Amino acid sequence: MTVTYEVRRIGNQRSDQKRFINLLWDLYRDDPNWVPPLVHAQRELVGFVKHPFYDRNRSANFLVFKDGRVVGRVCALVNVGHNQRFDEQRGFLGFFECINDTQASNLLFREACRYLVEQGMTDVRGPTNPSLNYEVGLLVDGFDSPPTFMMTYNPPYYENLFLNFGFEKTQDLYAFSGHISMIATVDPKLKFVIDELKRRFNVVVRPFNTKRFKEEVNLFLDIYNKSLVGTWGFVPLSDAEVAHQAKGLKHLLLPELTTVIEVDGKPIGAGLGLLDYNSVIKKINGRLFPFGFIQLLTSKRKLNRIRLLSTNVLPAYQKWGFGLLALERMLPDVLKLGIQHGEFSWVLESNHLSRASLERGGLARSKTYRLYDRSLSDLVR
Repeated sequence: MTVTYEVRRIGNQRSDQKRFINLLWDLYRDDPNWVPPLVHAQRELVGFVKHPFYDRNRSANFLVFKDGRVVGRVCALVNVGHNQRFDEQRGFLGFFECINDTQASNLLFREACRYLVEQGMTDVRGPTNPSLNYEVGLLVDGFDSPPTFMMTYNPPYYENLFLNFGFEKTQDLYAFSGHISMIATVDPKLKFVIDELKRRFNVVVRPFNTKRFKEEVNLFLDIYNKSLVGTWGFVPLSDAEVAHQAKGLKHLLLPELTTVIEVDGKPIGAGLGLLDYNSVIKKINGRLFPFGFIQLLTSKRKLNRIRLLSTNVLPAYQKWGFGLLALERMLPDVLKLGIQHGEFSWVLESNHLSRASLERGGLARSKTYRLYDRSLSDLVR
């Protein structure tokens, strides 16, 4: 019996967009570790509804059908900011999902990459959903537990689908995890750094000011942008993306899980932890409306796991280890909240300083995510 495959680029048709989103529930229905995305956020990030990432970037979404049934999806992305910043013509792939069928995945990858070639791209990287400032990477190690909030998850066979199409590893991203009791015991060398910073600098370390919470979130995102200028693959968030992120984070943050570091009264660093909302998101099946949003907000002080999303320091101060102060400030509040577990994610493979600090603190590498590159030269028409 002949099996038929078809790849279709989808547009504004609600039926196709619904197939693109709902495929996740078909693929993961029997996987206890899968956590559904927040549906509205996913629709924004793939470009079905307005999102500031697409103010200057372009994308095309594809579905692959097997005997008339949707079995895979992918988004092809042209990140204008990346190519300007790194002087490349590199396309990106994101939001990839597929059954364990290399013929289906190869057809899907091929059509998405042909779109990128038509857009003038010479290479492709992925998965990015839609960029390194959002969910990123293919899970390749650590399938025995659910992901934390805003981290990716996929079946183990996905790596084979990428490799079969000719993708090769370009960079790994790590998640480090530990019980709070481990984190609370600071390595003597790290404690020395903290004490020296307090001795040498006129430093103040404080949580976000709740009366100016919107401004504080914007401050964090501004420091985030400025601190990562030398980081592999980093492209700053646009002003519109900063505003959009700030609006979303405002409802999810607890002041106790935030830090601003000031030297001589000037903000030079910031840290941000997020509660792991995934258990609630799973309960509401990714749907904020009509009542899911209320459940998300009322769960804030009932969750016992956090994800340390970021500790960022302006470049002029990075060599001193100020990020440790952000963690030290949060720790007493984390203990008061009854938090039991923490995950630091993600950390680039090439970020040797951060990796070494976390390992000295007794944290274990719990998950590995991978980014892949591929040339598009064989697809030039």
